[in-house]
Amino acid sequence: MFSKILIANRGEIACRVITTARKMGIKTVAVYSDADARAPFVAMADEAVHIGASPAAESYLIADKIIAACKQTGAEAVHPGYGFLSERTSFAEALAKEGIAFIGPPVNAIAAMGDKIESKKLAKAAGVNVVPGFVGEIEDTEHAVRISNEIGYPVMMKASAGGGGKGMRLAYNEADVREGFESVKREGLNSFGDDRVFIEKFILNPRHIEIQILGDQHGNILYLNERECSIQRRHQKVVEEAPSPFVTPKMRKAMGEQCVALSRAVGYYSAGTVELIVSGADPTGESFYFLEMNTRLQVEHPVTEAITGIDLVEQMIRVAAGEKLSLTQDDIGIDGWAIENRVYAEDPYRGFLPSTGRLVHYSPPVAGWQEDAEVAGKPRRGVARGAGSVRVDDGVYEGGEVSRFYDPMIAKLITWAPTRDEAADLQIEALDKFRIKGLGHNVDFVSAIMQHPRFRSGELTTGFIAEEYPEGFTGAATSEEVKRLLAAVCAGNEFTLQSRARRISGQLDGDDGAPGVKRVTSEWLVKLGDERFKVRLGEGHALVDDVRVEGTCNWLPGMVQAEATGRVADGPEHRLGLIVERQGNHWKVTTHGAAHTALVVPLRLARHEELMLEKVPPDLSRLLICPMPGMLVKLHVATGETVQPGQPLATVEAMKMENILRAEKEGVIAKINAAEGESLAVDAIILELE
Repeated sequence: MFSKILIANRGEIACRVITTARKMGIKTVAVYSDADARAPFVAMADEAVHIGASPAAESYLIADKIIAACKQTGAEAVHPGYGFLSERTSFAEALAKEGIAFIGPPVNAIAAMGDKIESKKLAKAAGVNVVPGFVGEIEDTEHAVRISNEIGYPVMMKASAGGGGKGMRLAYNEADVREGFESVKREGLNSFGDDRVFIEKFILNPRHIEIQILGDQHGNILYLNERECSIQRRHQKVVEEAPSPFVTPKMRKAMGEQCVALSRAVGYYSAGTVELIVSGADPTGESFYFLEMNTRLQVEHPVTEAITGIDLVEQMIRVAAGEKLSLTQDDIGIDGWAIENRVYAEDPYRGFLPSTGRLVHYSPPVAGWQEDAEVAGKPRRGVARGAGSVRVDDGVYEGGEVSRFYDPMIAKLITWAPTRDEAADLQIEALDKFRIKGLGHNVDFVSAIMQHPRFRSGELTTGFIAEEYPEGFTGAATSEEVKRLLAAVCAGNEFTLQSRARRISGQLDGDDGAPGVKRVTSEWLVKLGDERFKVRLGEGHALVDDVRVEGTCNWLPGMVQAEATGRVADGPEHRLGLIVERQGNHWKVTTHGAAHTALVVPLRLARHEELMLEKVPPDLSRLLICPMPGMLVKLHVATGETVQPGQPLATVEAMKMENILRAEKEGVIAKINAAEGESLAVDAIILELE
């Protein structure tokens, strides 16, 4: 076994590998860029080596610097994590030349599966179902149009070397192909150094199912069940779960055996994932097709660990050291259900725009990298919560920065429970306890998904988000009972705030309402969103529009987080985790996937209607405003040109993704304020219409 390994990665996956290595008694070396000098993974490792400037191309992507760090520290092996150099054959070959072990698959397997075009040919030869499509070289846009017409729409255009949702465009017609083909080529070239593109048929009602593979260097290969990753946005996974609510035992066996056959055909060992597209329109479950193989550890590997009890990182290290697997296929079972939500630095209320910046406050529901908790007699990494457990994998810290140089993920929240509904309920409870301030995040959004009736039914497709939120995200649906409870909480907050202010100012001496002192009113009008509620506060209860609301609100340290328990009339009890902030004259209360703004005024003043009026935002529809920090890649229009609604105006690249900005209405371009190649700040005005 190795005595010291180096982790050629950063963030949460570096923390993840260090945690397992520490349990195995293996010393660890971290490498870090300027941006990560104070990152948690650097402090966790036994040693750390600085390897360059913040851009990945000047640090984490330079193989020579990684190898030099291995030599400097005496590291015998390298774990690449995911992304960066994890699927670069040249990196694995360079390590081998220096006698440094690569904790991953053999070079030939990386090469065979890393090229999407060649991998499909190999899969077909191995007897694996493949999606109809064109897997040769595509010459230009006209060639792409001809191919798409022959396959039949819709089609998916993909960068051959792509991954992580980059370099992909869905085309429903010829116009979409003409508009998107060149963008796919550019994204492939910019992100992966390869502008080749392939085109395949887009499967109707598609579900994204993947099979976890684990093999050793002695010819043993197992499949560790499946994960479902159908809920995606722009082809980037958002929610993952294991097992899949769609997959039957018969499907699981057929998928697993085909994926093992493919792995065996390329001499695979270590952990890897075969991704499949499954037609949800086929009730037999037999319509599943090979998409690609990821020859590395997946972001979503914790849900497989949760239902199998197998530490995948440990197995990767043991396999790289030459050990045989101690498991057989019969040892692989399914225990309970696990769900993972990715918490991203993006603003779902503003079209999921990237939101990099400083984490002014960061507090997860449980501390990251907890020791294993015992749930129902079985060890689980995380903290026990009733019959389940909660795990947070993160690599950030309060006061740190989510940098524009890297992936915008803040944390991964994993819950395990005996049933799917219980695991989802644990997600909602834990998401309510995240405290993130300083940048936008998607906690409300993933909480809304966990509560969504369609998610609960298991009727998922990769179009879930586009279909269920066609007009964008405005918050999770909130019941009238919860609104009444929130109205009571906000009125109670206002009462407490005013009472405290009077005591501090000396207007109150002892109890509120003492002789000679004007009592703080217990009757309030609460405007919660567009609704108004009359609230009368009592001891342990409130009357909200004459409906009795009973409950408690317990404040956690800092007077920002609270836990509220309440019952409206004779209805069910509601348990809410609250994030409460005072913003000017308003209260902002966030809970269960929705942010609520409340204005609270004494009922006696409610007749002054101006107190309840909101400012009308200015009309910005004649301006094209840059929604995120990024670079202006292309201007599609010129001054004086007439444009129509939906017409592309500009393309902005942010975090290696190209975003096409379109006209909201008809107009004439009056002024262009930015040039191609220019770096733009968020809210920069790119152009103006007359």
